[in-house]
Amino acid sequence: MIRQMPDFKRTVLVVDDDDVNRNILGAIVEREYNVIYAKNGREALKQIELNASFLSLVLLDLIMPELDGFEVLEELAKDSALRKLPVIVLTSDKSAEIRSLELGAADFLSKPYDIPEVILARIRHSIQLFENARIIQATENDFLTGLYTSDYFYEYGRFYDLHHPDDEMDAIAVDFSHFHLLNELHGQDTGNLVLKKIADGIKNVISEKGGIACRYDADTFYVYIKHGAEYITLLREITEKLSSVLSSQEIRIRIGVYSDKKHELNFRSRFDRALQACNGLRNKADTAFAIYDEEMHQQQLFNARLLQDFESAINERQIKVYYQPKYNILGEIPLLSSCEALVRWIHPELGFINPEVFIPLFEENGLVQKLDRYVWKEAAAQMHKWNEAYGVILPVSVNVSRIDISSPDLADFICKTVNENKISPKDFLLEITESAYTENFQQIIDTVNILRKKGFKIEMDDFGAGYSSLNMLTTLPIDVLKLDKGFINNISKGNREMRMVEMILDIARFLKVPVIAEGVETKEQVELLKHAKCDVIQGYYFSKPLPPEDFNSLIEKDMEIRKDISSGKK
Repeated sequence: MIRQMPDFKRTVLVVDDDDVNRNILGAIVEREYNVIYAKNGREALKQIELNASFLSLVLLDLIMPELDGFEVLEELAKDSALRKLPVIVLTSDKSAEIRSLELGAADFLSKPYDIPEVILARIRHSIQLFENARIIQATENDFLTGLYTSDYFYEYGRFYDLHHPDDEMDAIAVDFSHFHLLNELHGQDTGNLVLKKIADGIKNVISEKGGIACRYDADTFYVYIKHGAEYITLLREITEKLSSVLSSQEIRIRIGVYSDKKHELNFRSRFDRALQACNGLRNKADTAFAIYDEEMHQQQLFNARLLQDFESAINERQIKVYYQPKYNILGEIPLLSSCEALVRWIHPELGFINPEVFIPLFEENGLVQKLDRYVWKEAAAQMHKWNEAYGVILPVSVNVSRIDISSPDLADFICKTVNENKISPKDFLLEITESAYTENFQQIIDTVNILRKKGFKIEMDDFGAGYSSLNMLTTLPIDVLKLDKGFINNISKGNREMRMVEMILDIARFLKVPVIAEGVETKEQVELLKHAKCDVIQGYYFSKPLPPEDFNSLIEKDMEIRKDISSGKK
């Protein structure tokens, strides 16, 4: 049997200048409530001020000396915190009811007090309405920004649409890009202040233009406003507010808009589309706006199809693992040193699907962990096959995503995978992107340390593509550094990009960390990197990613070269 918690006893203030009436009413109320008393309006205001935190209701006589009941109601109406306190007016004058209502009274009790049950019922009803309103108000607003909570926002928006079916409205999503980095660099207090400033900018717009807004998620806001170009005003107002807290380079606001003039979509779906438009700006620095259109709609349908087909893609082995070689260029002749496992999806109906499309999609929807583990198993099994066929162990790099890092069985799963295929952990190379380090620094460090103790080597992938500093190289537990192809694309002798690459190579040599340059496509790039003493090169200059059966020829060719070198022919 579940026992209910005992209900607390509410407190009621009885205000009447007549001792007899005050005592009679107090005796009735004391049956169910704690009672405090006041003899006139001035004393009543003092009692209200002293007991405001737990006072549930005021029984207020209208005709009193010093300060009458009307004047008490007027004073309460001036205070935003007290104006909602329920007041039941005590009067025998029916003509006073209208004025009392206008001043905020909740109900009336007629003198003389003849039926105690009616009095208590009216008090219970008024207190219940008051407390329900306070509960609703507590769940109505986000505690930090003062905007609506998302649940209240959705309900309010649906109610608005019901009563304004012809209004043309815009659903707008506002997001602060890389908000987690702001918290890490400046601390949570600054992060909270930024959220408040964004909310202030939004409030300015909706107070002038009309509309409602909520804090949907940590750093994402929704605005529902009359159709038009208000998102431009919105960006200006938010930017102006943030400029008092952040530098212009640190302000990274994205705005997605969905217009549904005929309310053809339900309320929540409109904001899903606005958010999709907003999220599409993640890697675009040239604009802060995106408007959901038919192209985005088709992309949404395409994404839904990919998510739907994911399980069958794994089970039917539509998803293939290709391998791109890495060549050591420190000697006179480049030698095959390892390769990277790269995923390819050959859909039976849609054909080749670009990994840059489906991998971010699977990351967003929590499927990337299953994809990664599928790749790990395939890569480990392939290493075993190459060892049996050629008698060599070719190290293979596999990607470890941010979602993988948070999995408590990560180390156990990878260890089991390599053990089942009779390969050494040191040859199963784990690539973790630079951006993963910046997003959850301590968890990454702890996990990497565990993996390295078990014998695995860690490659920091895409170095230079994120927001880390060179100082990270001195503190992170890594074994190999992979330069992002963005560094390599534009290098030429003596230019800024090349000097940057040379500087990173110098630091890496000082730290005794080998460097892999990925995305190398031309002979000139190879020569420049070789001259700068880069250790390993990966890219189309040597080979595109290949299926295992085609990669075999690279192994065979490398074996011949090594044989010739050892025999002195090269």
